[in-house]
Amino acid sequence: MRRTKTERQRMLKETIEQTPFITDEELSRKFSVSIQTIRLDRLELSIPELRQRIKSVATDQWNETVKALPLEEVIGEVIDLELDQRAISILDISSDLVFSRNKIARGHHLFAQANSLAVAVINDELALTVKTELKFIRQVKQGERVIAKATVEGKDDSGKSIVHVNSFVENELVFTGVFHMYQTSGRKGEQDDEISN
Repeated sequence: MRRTKTERQRMLKETIEQTPFITDEELSRKFSVSIQTIRLDRLELSIPELRQRIKSVATDQWNETVKALPLEEVIGEVIDLELDQRAISILDISSDLVFSRNKIARGHHLFAQANSLAVAVINDELALTVKTELKFIRQVKQGERVIAKATVEGKDDSGKSIVHVNSFVENELVFTGVFHMYQTSGRKGEQDDEISN
């Protein structure tokens, strides 16, 4: 069923409000119109392009509140952060992140995105990864966007913070990890040689 321009633009605005990190290409497929039509609709509705929408979410206060590492050192682009609670980052899989022969993302990039997000979410000047439990669910390919979501789940028996990170392409889970994080505000007496980053 063909929609009127007014109806399409109304639905486009609602879709972007509900999923602000959706691409023009995804919107084009969803509404069965060209990417150029989507861009024109966005211009008429004064909706910025994806990169600007992401930047508008990332505020300067994060740079003041993140203690463990600067935001520019997080692998991926942080779009949401509440210290000691949750964080979200986006990583676009470009040609330099994949194996040249099959265009599949190298696993260490997915791990680095998740691990750096787990470090960033901890409200401590020294947050280091001590132990991880990882599972790669499916291969990620060039051109896909990985959204990593970190949640602080409390502390383990030794006083280390437990951070769960789930990474998605669209709504499909592609990677999951549990990160046990050492921090200076945790229990003392940890052995230096068990700490790694």
